[in-house]
Amino acid sequence: MTFPDTTAERAWTAAVGCVVVALVGGAVVFPDTVYGGFVWQYFWGPVVADAQGAHCAAWNGGAVELLATKGACAGAGGPVAYPGYTLVSEVGYAATLLGALVGVHFLLERLRIADSLALVYALTPFVLLGGVVRVVEDANNAAELFGTTGQPFLSYPANTLIISPVIYVVMFAVTLVAVVAAVAVARRTDAVETYHRPLAGIGCVLLAATLLGLGVLAASHDYITFIPVFTVLTLGGATVITAVTWAAARRWLPSVTSGTETVGAVVLWGHAIDGVANVVGLDWGAELGYPRGDLISKHPLNAYIVDATNAVLPQSVTHLIGDTWPFILLKVAAVLFVLSLFNEELRADAPRYTTLMLVAVLAVGLGPGTRDMIRATFGI
Repeated sequence: MTFPDTTAERAWTAAVGCVVVALVGGAVVFPDTVYGGFVWQYFWGPVVADAQGAHCAAWNGGAVELLATKGACAGAGGPVAYPGYTLVSEVGYAATLLGALVGVHFLLERLRIADSLALVYALTPFVLLGGVVRVVEDANNAAELFGTTGQPFLSYPANTLIISPVIYVVMFAVTLVAVVAAVAVARRTDAVETYHRPLAGIGCVLLAATLLGLGVLAASHDYITFIPVFTVLTLGGATVITAVTWAAARRWLPSVTSGTETVGAVVLWGHAIDGVANVVGLDWGAELGYPRGDLISKHPLNAYIVDATNAVLPQSVTHLIGDTWPFILLKVAAVLFVLSLFNEELRADAPRYTTLMLVAVLAVGLGPGTRDMIRATFGI
C-alpha cells in the first residue's frame, strides 16, 4: 500500500507540505523576518541559548551573538531569544503536536496496532524517560556552571539533541524504533502474545539506565546531589490527589471516568505529578534543601498563575501557603474536562485515535512533571 493512499492521508500530506513550503520559502526570501523573527526567535534561538548556557541569544542579522547578562539582552537589537518557552512557541508546539498525531495515527493504522488502551500503559515508561533525559541536559549544564569535579559530557551542538523541542523528535524516534521492535518480536516469535510487554520492558530498561547514570553522577561529582524528599513528596502527593479525585469522579461524575477505564486515572496521575512537582519545587524548593533556592519555571502559564494568586491573596497568606498551588487545581480540572470528551462510543468508533490522544494528554503532563521532580531530586 502506497502513501498517501486515502483522501485523509492526501489532505494531511498536502497541509504539511504547504506549511513546510511556506516556512522554507519565507525563510529563503525573507530571512530576517520569517526565519530570524519567527523560526529562530521562538523555536531554534531558545535552544541555542539554552545549549550554550547563555542568558539570551541575539539574532544580529544572522551573526548570532550569545549574551550573558540581562542588561546586554535588553540592549540587543533585532530578535532576541531566551531559553525556555513563550506563548508563541507553545502554540507552535501544540499545532505541531496535533499535526504529528494525525500522521502517527496513519502509521498505527498501517501497523494495525494501538486499538487497545493497553498501549497507554506500555508507553508510560517512555513518557517518564523523556522527562528524565531532560534532566540529563540539566546535569550537563550544571557541570559547566557549578561543577568543580568534572566537565560537561556533551557540548554544543550535540547537547541540542536533549533540549526541547529537539528532544521530542529524538524521543519520538526512540519510541518508534521500540514499538516496531516490540511488534516484530510479538508477531515473529512465540516469546510473547502481544507487543505491550516487550515495549514496556524496553522503556523500563532505558529509564532505569538513565536514572542509574544520574545516580553515578551524583555519587562522583559535586554539581549534582541527591535529595529524595522531592520525589517522595511529589509521588505521594500526586497519588493521593489522584486517588481522591478519581474516586469522587467515579461516584459523582461517572461520565468523566467511564470512557477511559483506569487509563484515565493514569492520565490524571501524570498531570497531578506535574502540578505537585511545580508546587513543591517553586514554592518550597529552598525549604526542602534545593541548593539554589526555589526552582524557576520556564512556562509562562506558571507565571500567570503566580501573578493572579498574588493579586487575589495578601502576601501574609501566600507566604504561608505559597502562590503556585492553584496550578494543581487547574491541572485537575483541565484533565477531568478532557477525559469527559472520551466515551465508549468514541472508543468503539475510533479506538486508535482514542489511544493516541490519551497518550498525548498523558505526555504533556507527566513528561514536564517528571523533569521538574527529578531535577529537584538531584539538586540541578
